[in-house]
Amino acid sequence: MTITQLHYVLAVAEHANFTNAAEKCFVTQPTLSMQVQKLEEELDVQIFDRSKKPIKLTEVGEKIVKQAKIIINETNRVKDIVEHQKGFIGGTFSIGVIPTVMPTLLPMFLKAFTKKYPKVKLKIEELSTKDIIKKINSGHLDAAIAATPLETDFIKERVIYYEPFVGYVPNGHALYDKQKLEISDLDINEILLLEDGHCFRDGVINICNANRSINFDNFQLQSGSIEMLVKLANEGLGMTLLPYLHTLDLKASEQDNLTFFEEPHPSREVSLIYNKNELKLHIIDALYNIISGVVRGAIAFQNVKIISPLSKVN
Repeated sequence: MTITQLHYVLAVAEHANFTNAAEKCFVTQPTLSMQVQKLEEELDVQIFDRSKKPIKLTEVGEKIVKQAKIIINETNRVKDIVEHQKGFIGGTFSIGVIPTVMPTLLPMFLKAFTKKYPKVKLKIEELSTKDIIKKINSGHLDAAIAATPLETDFIKERVIYYEPFVGYVPNGHALYDKQKLEISDLDINEILLLEDGHCFRDGVINICNANRSINFDNFQLQSGSIEMLVKLANEGLGMTLLPYLHTLDLKASEQDNLTFFEEPHPSREVSLIYNKNELKLHIIDALYNIISGVVRGAIAFQNVKIISPLSKVN
């Protein structure tokens, strides 16, 4: 049994296809198939049921794949220990970021991080929370930045900051003249929301203590863009709630439409998350320190009482 054979088994298990797995591993399909077959012969078991389309793991194959992941992770840990001991912070690091965090947070920390750690090659993807969890579990992401808590057993969460929600109330709206918003002022049916699947949408629903089944009298917005929410609000189609960091990029004329909440401020918890068995902890520590440092100066709510994390709507 070799580490290479285990890598091939994991690739086939992931892609459910020998040809695709071979392409992923940069070998020919006959080479990969032969090595998997040799391993099956050595163990005297069938790892894959080749009669199924797509290929399926056998019952014992599922157990072998689970153990193979542990073995490969532990093998990689040896290199990680050596690099950490030498103080080396480098290599490829894959990170996912949710859409409502990416456009505001990334420009704040990316330049500072790449300047301080030039040997780290960041691979950054904008992903939904659901896809982030899947990719962390499968090993395709080293870490991610997402709204928490996620309450996922295999994920560790390190809170970076609490980001207050801010009302965007255009002139002419019934709440425009209010100096401070209260949660009781909000009517979920009058708030412009992101499309279903966004954790920020869920956060707004939580604030309003509403169900996920919402009545729309005139239209239903299906947009993943906070910028679109602002544009529609400017057209008099309602108010919306924004994450605080998004308000920093608004035009001067749009800043007049911001209304903050009475204390305690409703907010969202944003964390650096990763698998509890993650190896590259030295890079995670570096990321955490850089991001928390820049955000600390940007959010002026450090000494203001906030409500977070928000409980989930059932």
